Amino acid sequence: MAFSLEKILRPHILSLVPYSSARDEYTGKEGIFLDANENPYAAANGQAWNRYPDPYQWAIKEKLAPIKGVRPSQIFLGNGSDEPIDLLVRATCTPREDNMILLPPTYGMYQVSAEINDVAAIKVPLTSDFQIDTEKVLAAITPHTKIIWVCSPNNPSGNSVKREAIYALLEQFSGLVVVDEAYIDFSDEPSFTGELDKYPNLVVLQTFSKAWGLASLRLGMCFASEEIIKVLNKIKPPYNLSGATQQLLLEALNHVETKNKMVRDILAERARLGTNLLSLALVKKIYPSDANFLLVAFENASAVMQYLIDQKIIVRDRSKVLLCDGCLRITVGTTEENDILIKTLKEFAVVA
Repeated sequence: MAFSLEKILRPHILSLVPYSSARDEYTGKEGIFLDANENPYAAANGQAWNRYPDPYQWAIKEKLAPIKGVRPSQIFLGNGSDEPIDLLVRATCTPREDNMILLPPTYGMYQVSAEINDVAAIKVPLTSDFQIDTEKVLAAITPHTKIIWVCSPNNPSGNSVKREAIYALLEQFSGLVVVDEAYIDFSDEPSFTGELDKYPNLVVLQTFSKAWGLASLRLGMCFASEEIIKVLNKIKPPYNLSGATQQLLLEALNHVETKNKMVRDILAERARLGTNLLSLALVKKIYPSDANFLLVAFENASAVMQYLIDQKIIVRDRSKVLLCDGCLRITVGTTEENDILIKTLKEFAVVA
């Protein structure tokens, strides 16, 4: 189905004149800067944070692009993935008129962003094995549907969504299909970033929070066509990533192999943790995972959860989420942390 970005954008976004910062007008790195009303002196601690950062983070994008196999112009960097999620909604969905499609159980911020922006969310549940019911999704589309959100690997289930289902949505829906790949580094599936030039309605989200170990920096990646990225740059705050954040990220990008080793270690621990959990009688099922966590069905999950909290071991109770009855979501920790978890669960089995 033909995709037209102009047709799905809100009319006023098309005509919006974005804020032009001082760094938009002059992008050089050298000179006497008297244009942005900055303090000309470095901070008291001697660190030079007195100048505004690059609003488009080009140094990062040029370094990140070959790592991700995309062009720098196909990258948007945000304050977590939550920023591009919100911007995509605001750019396309007219409040109280347009809608988006969610596939629960899924990441909760799509729903929150819909509610913040007063946009209806049509929910089409995943199947019992956490896959897309393509026919039901396509049937749910209305003339006012602007976005379909696909989380793969999915949160909270951990599994990858079948690629043919995503291709079907891309080919038969004239709006945006956003594939959230926050956990892609832990999966054997290739990223959908390799499909950007084929599908102009594809948007891919990734994050530095998981595999890169940079959750505290709040850094999300959005990959899309140059046209979509231009729209996001048009409506984002002028300096959405601080200079300190950009500097720390540039340094982190020098250590791709460190990230890869952390991923290998987590995958090894995921397998070991799963084996140990399955040996416990109180564990009913562990769902297949392509992420850095396991969705585990327990006998009496609420009691298990409370016992773990009492021992200061914090997992996530997902038992009230659709299709996740009696389930706890357990992030893969270090070897030592996982050993303590298993030991504590064995103790619970004795006292329960």
